[in-house]
Amino acid sequence: MHIWRAAIFAALFILGIVSSAFAQDITLRSRDGAIELTGTFLGFDGEFYRIDTKFGELTVDSSGVLCDGPSCPSLTDYVAELSVSGSATVGSVLMPALLESFALRNGLNAKRQTIGENRFAYILSDTRSGKMVGIFTFRVTNTDEGFADLLAGEADIVMSLREIRPSEIALAREAGLGNLETPNRARVLALDALVPVVAANNPVNKISLTDLARVLSGKLSNWRELGGPDAPVTVHVRDANSGLSQELEDKILHPAQATLTASAERYNTNAKLADAVARDPFGIGIASFSDIGNAKPLLIGGNCGFSLRAARRSIKTEDFPLTAPMFLYVPARRLPALAREFLTFTRTPPAQIVIRRAGFVDQAPEEIPVDLQGNRFTNAVLVTDGDNSLKELKRLTRTLSEMRRLTTSFRFETGSTRLDAQSRSNVQQLARSLEAGIYDGRKLVFVGFSDGVGPAQGNLTIARKRAETVRRAVEQTAETADLDQIEVLTDAFGEAMPMACDETSWGRQVNRRVEVWVR
Repeated sequence: MHIWRAAIFAALFILGIVSSAFAQDITLRSRDGAIELTGTFLGFDGEFYRIDTKFGELTVDSSGVLCDGPSCPSLTDYVAELSVSGSATVGSVLMPALLESFALRNGLNAKRQTIGENRFAYILSDTRSGKMVGIFTFRVTNTDEGFADLLAGEADIVMSLREIRPSEIALAREAGLGNLETPNRARVLALDALVPVVAANNPVNKISLTDLARVLSGKLSNWRELGGPDAPVTVHVRDANSGLSQELEDKILHPAQATLTASAERYNTNAKLADAVARDPFGIGIASFSDIGNAKPLLIGGNCGFSLRAARRSIKTEDFPLTAPMFLYVPARRLPALAREFLTFTRTPPAQIVIRRAGFVDQAPEEIPVDLQGNRFTNAVLVTDGDNSLKELKRLTRTLSEMRRLTTSFRFETGSTRLDAQSRSNVQQLARSLEAGIYDGRKLVFVGFSDGVGPAQGNLTIARKRAETVRRAVEQTAETADLDQIEVLTDAFGEAMPMACDETSWGRQVNRRVEVWVR
């Protein structure tokens, strides 16, 4: 880690863009000389010093003190520094594209400087004066390395393709980085998905999650069992430390109480994996939605419920069961103003356009008219069983036929009433839209659905409670919204519109959801 940081600063010294000393003692004195603090200089964000003292790590307002020591930064020629580490899927294309767009919109020039293998820096300077204002350094490897760098003090932000692990949460707290699980510490940057892929000439077009788990674990080893040729299955996956591979374990194998087959072939990039599958007539792989190359994506299907394709809308709504949020984890310490402005930019409408152009799924809400949801209504009719279910389906159709469904949906963690990571981000996103007045003068309905396990009336009651819970969470988050300008309601239809089979845990989880409909 220290070798990497030294290499970065050596490269930047060659460019003539770093002048301050590093990791040395400084002394901060109040302007009247009454108070004095000595410690190791940790950082400066243009407004506040961060130093490690005998009292612990402190943040001190620069306007009230004088700084003495070789590490003291220039208050007039301050350069914001930010270190970002983690997933190559996030860091290779998406983050640079967002940073370049941010720079362009703020009158800055962004010059990329290669530092070493998997390492680069962006030098940000004012386009008019040429004055350097920021250095954003990137180390793009994998999610595990990103968290390791953060805990070692070598990174300010982690790029991750999975949620933070409990052990990492505990270590971050011990290191004084705060609770990285909270919404202000963990933010969803964009959306990706795990997509089962095969070669273009493979006759198999669809697979259930149950069979996919059996294939990945080696329990299903011949394509004949899936309606394909009499040939052995070869499994292709990412390297074990990648977030994509860890999401595979979390979303597919662990729910099936299975482990990855030892014969699986592994790759250190998404592109290499997709290329290998495309060239292997008997191979199957789990690829990133953003990078399937020439491989053929398989539909996710089952005995009940319609087949689901990985597409922008199905990933946004989490109807596709293998949606994978892409996270930025930010510790509880003050970042430079330029870094904070960049993070704010990543949630804006222009940033969502950049995310789409980079091949990922943005979080901008879309409205889906009923006539584009015929497959969902058809499936609801096909699985309807009994007079009560038919009655509820008719009520659903009458209620929603003149409305549009938002792609902003809410689902829950397995066996929990807690919203999953993407849904927690959706609470923030929808709340910001309410605060901006986007839905003023309109009707917004939070609609609860359930799985089909248990009595129908009980499921209806549970679905309604879920809808009310989500509505309250959004309203409480939208602190500055004028809710008098919006008609906000809740409704529920229980098990009337299943998205998947209730015979599997993932199917029940997909069915337990809250949708948002607008008119």
